[in-house]
Amino acid sequence: MKHRGRHRRRRRGRALRATLAGTALALTAAATMISASQATDADDPGALKPLTASTATAPLRLTEHPVPGDALDRLSKGMGKPVGVASLLADPDGSLGGADDCTDDDRRALPVEPAATHAYCWPGADTDGWRSGAVTTSGDADDDGRWGENRVVLSGWSRSTGTPAEDGLARVAFVDAADPDDLRYTWALLAVPVDGGRDYRGLGSTVSGMVWYQDKLLVTAGPADDSALYVYDVDRFQRVTADGTKVGRVPGGWSAAGAAKYVLPAVASYRTNGAGAPRPGGISLDRSTAPDSLVAYEAMPADENGPTRLWRYDFSGEPQRAGLLDTDPVGVYETELTGVRGVLSYGAGWYLGRMTGTPEERGTLWRQDTDGARPTRCGADETHRCWSGPAAAMSYWQETGEVWSQSGRMLFALPLVSVDRSLGQ
Repeated sequence: MKHRGRHRRRRRGRALRATLAGTALALTAAATMISASQATDADDPGALKPLTASTATAPLRLTEHPVPGDALDRLSKGMGKPVGVASLLADPDGSLGGADDCTDDDRRALPVEPAATHAYCWPGADTDGWRSGAVTTSGDADDDGRWGENRVVLSGWSRSTGTPAEDGLARVAFVDAADPDDLRYTWALLAVPVDGGRDYRGLGSTVSGMVWYQDKLLVTAGPADDSALYVYDVDRFQRVTADGTKVGRVPGGWSAAGAAKYVLPAVASYRTNGAGAPRPGGISLDRSTAPDSLVAYEAMPADENGPTRLWRYDFSGEPQRAGLLDTDPVGVYETELTGVRGVLSYGAGWYLGRMTGTPEERGTLWRQDTDGARPTRCGADETHRCWSGPAAAMSYWQETGEVWSQSGRMLFALPLVSVDRSLGQ
């Protein structure tokens, strides 16, 4: 039986590679038809400009606001003993489809160059009405690539409620990635304790950035929120005990508006320094620095044509502050790229995903540093529109050398070295 199972996995692996290769060829053929009128998207943004003046760095300083311990204790007492990631993975809500099971429309979200080496699609029945966002993995959480015995990918999703009194909902799928041929996931609703832990509300922000580091999950907050980042403890999942359309305490128990079986309450938040201060639009982890650091790009209005700021925060080295940030920014830069929708930093380079045109159009991927910038290229006319569309969040799994991302209903991975090859590095 074990040998037959191995052969089935090998056959499926060959089929997956064939499917992805066929998809890449089709996308490359489509890329050759992109018109010359898009040449403005290929303008060279040049080198990153370091920003050192206090007027540029001071607004990026963070203030930390822990949720009082007695509020978290009160919530746990009301909802029951918290559980950890392993308990979630043992209680899945569904499975992802392999690339050969995905529709052509879904696969169009995959990058042309570099091509994905792993690709999966989310079931429509479980994601209709939700918008995909950030990705992080257990490769961020721990340098051995695992959380305990588990290999995990986290996928963030957001939904507008359509109710003026509520900003929306945000949830994260914890995906068991132990078997690449069988990815199963469990949803957890992101929440914020209120009323001293007697209740909670939904996060109400688009999940455009997310980093899992040690036992903390850091998530970007939207412009309607007075915080820049929220912090979650992955050992504090609470089980939902009641069905309903509301979030929080309801007659008969605790509800997540039907979005998840578990709720993850925030344990802290960060605010930038004053009204109008830049806010992170997306974040990722950089393990190539000492200490490890969180990198961010500036959230910008869609119609803003000005330069975009990039910066990082070091993670604290104090044992009692595991997974929390030092609050002063380090390494602040300015890029001439606009429409940035994904950021990754490793070594001397910043990898920036840029949205070009409408959300349905293909994006571009640049590697930029203080010496200059290079884009990925594809097609006979070497267009720069090779990245997924729209441009998506990125997370580098250092232990495997893979970049994970998602666009639309597609969750995918590809080697970082293939990105560098497509840049001519």
